[in-house]
Amino acid sequence: MNRCGSLRISPTAAFGNLEKVDRVELASLRQLQLERRGRTHTQCPDSDCAILIRVMRLFALLVSAVGLASLLGAQEAPAWCRNQPRPGYLMLQHVPVRDGWFEVYRVDPGVFAIYEPHQSEETIGYLIVGETQALLFDTGMGISDIRSLTSELTRLPVIVINSHTHQDHVGGNWQFQTVYGMDTDFTRHNARGSRDAAQREIAPGELCGSLPPNFDREAYATKAWKITGYKHDGDRLDLGGRTLEILATPGHTPDAICLLDRAHGLLFTGDTYYPGTIYLMAPETDLDAYGASIRTLAALAPKLKAVLGAHNFPVEPPSVLNKLVADFQALRGGKATATSGSGTVTYKVNGFSFLLAAPAKN
Repeated sequence: MNRCGSLRISPTAAFGNLEKVDRVELASLRQLQLERRGRTHTQCPDSDCAILIRVMRLFALLVSAVGLASLLGAQEAPAWCRNQPRPGYLMLQHVPVRDGWFEVYRVDPGVFAIYEPHQSEETIGYLIVGETQALLFDTGMGISDIRSLTSELTRLPVIVINSHTHQDHVGGNWQFQTVYGMDTDFTRHNARGSRDAAQREIAPGELCGSLPPNFDREAYATKAWKITGYKHDGDRLDLGGRTLEILATPGHTPDAICLLDRAHGLLFTGDTYYPGTIYLMAPETDLDAYGASIRTLAALAPKLKAVLGAHNFPVEPPSVLNKLVADFQALRGGKATATSGSGTVTYKVNGFSFLLAAPAKN
């Protein structure tokens, strides 16, 4: 089920820009130019290389979009897939990796956004690297090998904590030795794994393009994982030269958390906030708790430089948190435009869209 809704992308909020191109790409392009021109010493200026890389990457994105349509065959591509790839990603620093299921972007020094663009959730996890260890904030769908991916990005040991334990955020938990969880019954229940929830994620209309080689559709499930230890609101995770603070933000789920990197002004918000339709329709959702949680986050906005959510696009300005609070309060006050669906209602308020369970009929 796609979360795009009224997706807003704020390219100006990205730390990187079109001049901030991956060094590997620059080096490769320079080498290609030298080989084609028969030169052995003259290199293209960084600005020229950057422009050429922009054109090459845009062309590759266009080719990718055409390729996805052909991979989908005669079937009409799902609406969310037709919007792929999102142009906002051109504003971020791309990191080449071997596994084509993932796309990786360096959004701040030592912070990698791990994006899964080929499944409708468009989930994003974050690898946050310290001096002695790294932390993976969400392990994604479990469709491809995220453990191997993290090994490409860092040689440090990797620990895991989840923004919450819905299926699309814990799929690779089983691959890691150290996985922390919040001390809730909801967390313990979900750690048992689930096949039904996983199978829904690969149903018709949920995929954009082909699955990874050797992927077994019939066997696909969220595998059970072992909770190494429990964490609580206010606990800190020391990565060596970098400390992350756990903020309990229940509402979307009872075990929802955000991670705060005070020193670098970064707030990782999971599903408490992301650009797109915010899902608040599950039985475990608590709207009152959600309202309190986002007010807590909005109070942090003056000390932040970026908000990093778990779906669609990874970087938004801190000002979005105060807008989120105002629009959610307007929804609760009956000032939203409502569109009914199958057991759900989508409420739109200004720039935000919220998906809630339909009110019970008397």
